[in-house]
Amino acid sequence: MDHTTRNKFSEKIKYKIWLFSCSCRYLFKPAIVKFVSILQRQVFLAVVIIFSFIGFKYYITGSNSEIDVNASFSKNEHVEISSLDKNDSKETAIEHAKKHTNPMYVCPMHPDILNRDPNATCPICGMDLVLIERSSDEEGIISISPRVINMLGVQIKKVKKRTLYRRINTVGNIKYNENKIRHIHLRTDGWVEYLAVKTLGERVKKGDLLFKVYSPKLVNAQEELLQSANMKNTSLLSASRDRLISLGMSKKQIRNLEKSKKLIPLVSYFSPQNGIIAELNIREGMFVKPSKSIISLVNMTTVWLVANIFESQSNWVQEGDRAEAILSFMPGKIWEGTVEHIYPILDAKTRSLEVRLRFNNPGEILKANMYADVNIFVSPKRNVLTIPRESLIRTGDGDRVIIALGDGKFKPVSVRVGIESNNKFEVISGLQESDEVVVSSQFLIDSESSLRASLSRLSGG
Repeated sequence: MDHTTRNKFSEKIKYKIWLFSCSCRYLFKPAIVKFVSILQRQVFLAVVIIFSFIGFKYYITGSNSEIDVNASFSKNEHVEISSLDKNDSKETAIEHAKKHTNPMYVCPMHPDILNRDPNATCPICGMDLVLIERSSDEEGIISISPRVINMLGVQIKKVKKRTLYRRINTVGNIKYNENKIRHIHLRTDGWVEYLAVKTLGERVKKGDLLFKVYSPKLVNAQEELLQSANMKNTSLLSASRDRLISLGMSKKQIRNLEKSKKLIPLVSYFSPQNGIIAELNIREGMFVKPSKSIISLVNMTTVWLVANIFESQSNWVQEGDRAEAILSFMPGKIWEGTVEHIYPILDAKTRSLEVRLRFNNPGEILKANMYADVNIFVSPKRNVLTIPRESLIRTGDGDRVIIALGDGKFKPVSVRVGIESNNKFEVISGLQESDEVVVSSQFLIDSESSLRASLSRLSGG
């Protein structure tokens, strides 16, 4: 075969090989790509399943599970483990079971220090190791290590018996004590010739001059008295005195008239009590009649506070119950008073009942129309079980508290409570006097207990 023929043959062979390779590439490439894709999906699915299983197992067992314990223990290997492994063949079934029921002890201050020896101590701080406890088999009970209790700041208080006062919180307004108001009227017609008090709110004392009035009837009655005295007619003299008294003159003024034997054209009127001018309806020169209210005097040594209570609370309060009031202008001052009167008519619009309280007012600090926050303490209950307000967990399903069983064990208990007073709740049922309740971090403990109970039911435990 010459050189030319050999080259043609070689090119023909190369062309056939290239044609075969192209055929194989187009025939088998889709199958290879599909196989690789299926293999990648299976591997990814297997990885997801493995990690999901590990995460679910960690969630079920918690941070103190055997996985964490074994992992921590593998980082802190001890000599005694290897010795135990060597003697595994010599252990009985009971000894092996005890090893699993009481597997590990931990340092309260250094949780990474683990040991199986119950008599071991922490190599760092020297403290005795404590047992890592599992949750109690009893439903709802949760065990917490001392380290976690200190971290959460768990506080405990005893259930005590005490006296509770049912308390009504409401608002009210300061008003004048109407029993201390005196209205001054004339008993005859006359003209106000002189007015000693000029403005509302002016303070007067008992016996101070208020005004002077000229009345023709008073002048005529004085003349009759003087004539009777000159005639020395005792019966007419007594009748003249009575007439002057009925017209508004005082006995002292009548004695001065008989002594001086001179008419008093301007009759003076004096304040009958200490107080302030609440009403002033006259001015100098005005003609007044007996029907007209001239001056009103109010004594402010005591005041009324009229408060409104709900219809549902109307049968709680009684006359004589203790009350407290706080006013915004003196927030640190608590005014103590009593319930003086309960009005018999309920307001049809607000469905509330007015209650009148009486407060002493030294120095007349309380003013009319002031706004006040009021607490009325009614129907005291004595020798009842009480718990702090912060210990009560209120939910839509009912009320409960977390009780401390000792040794780091806690349990939620359903309770029924009554009245509330001074940040204390009355306990009707569910607790005893010797019980201890958690007053801080109880919501975390309650949530943990509920979670464990739910997981236990899901797992069929």
